[in-house]
Amino acid sequence: QVQLVESGGGLVQAGGSLRLSCAASGIIVRTLTMGWYRQAPGKQRELVASIDSSSTTNYADSVKGRSTISRDNAKKAVYLQMNSLKPEDTAVYYCQIRGGTFNYWGQGTQVTVSS
Repeated sequence: QVQLVESGGGLVQAGGSLRLSCAASGIIVRTLTMGWYRQAPGKQRELVASIDSSSTTNYADSVKGRSTISRDNAKKAVYLQMNSLKPEDTAVYYCQIRGGTFNYWGQGTQVTVSS
């Protein structure tokens, strides 16, 4: 059974930083793409950042330059370092692992940025 467990969310003031972590179990991740999505109230879920098996990264324009995604295949983990946080970054952040024909999601972790 594949499980993804996110951690590191919380309440932070604008301009602050957070580091989200996602630990996977029940799956080998080294050949898979790992990513972070977010969903704000009343909005669709959107990609924040992804990192493929070659560690090639992709970022949403809204977080580019403020966020860094990284992975540790030995720990089956993916991380999202977010700096210079803004109130508009407030959302539930979800970890995703995907292959050619499947994807798995975590339960989400709340990030709230106060102004």
